[in-house]
Amino acid sequence: MTEDAIHQLFLGYSSSRLQQFSSHIEKCLVQLTDEQVWVRGGENENSVGNLMLHLYGNMRQWIVAGVGGEADTRRRDDEFSERGGLASSELTERLVTLVTQATAVIDGVSVQRLSERLVIQGYEVSVLDAIYHVVEHFAMHTGQIIFMTKMLTGKTTGLNHDLQSTAPPHSNR
Repeated sequence: MTEDAIHQLFLGYSSSRLQQFSSHIEKCLVQLTDEQVWVRGGENENSVGNLMLHLYGNMRQWIVAGVGGEADTRRRDDEFSERGGLASSELTERLVTLVTQATAVIDGVSVQRLSERLVIQGYEVSVLDAIYHVVEHFAMHTGQIIFMTKMLTGKTTGLNHDLQSTAPPHSNR
């Protein structure tokens, strides 16, 4: 496989995963009331709304600003101190818009830029590191949002991993 093919595979997979995670979050948010989006189990815990703001801030800082060159306007502490005021539909719209913007930045990265060094949030990283960080970070918080949705609704989310399989477990041959 050529260097360019690996580069395209990495970028395409990264964008695809971000879009998939965003879709999972959208499916969770439509199951929650605006009140449930801001429910916290305690002051040391985050709500779904806080996680949404955090995902937005992180992706915008690392991809849109860090890799894409836009101004970094992140106010990280605000992501966790918010206690409501934004409807589920507004949070969803913001995230979908940002994922579209971020995947456009990712898809436009040249093979030469993957090794370029950047300083983001005080860390010196490569462009590849920044993309990988965001995909990994997004995956982790998507899982939390799925779990919180199940806890708040008492139901499965309807996502693929919730489906009960009738196939026998995989054997280790």
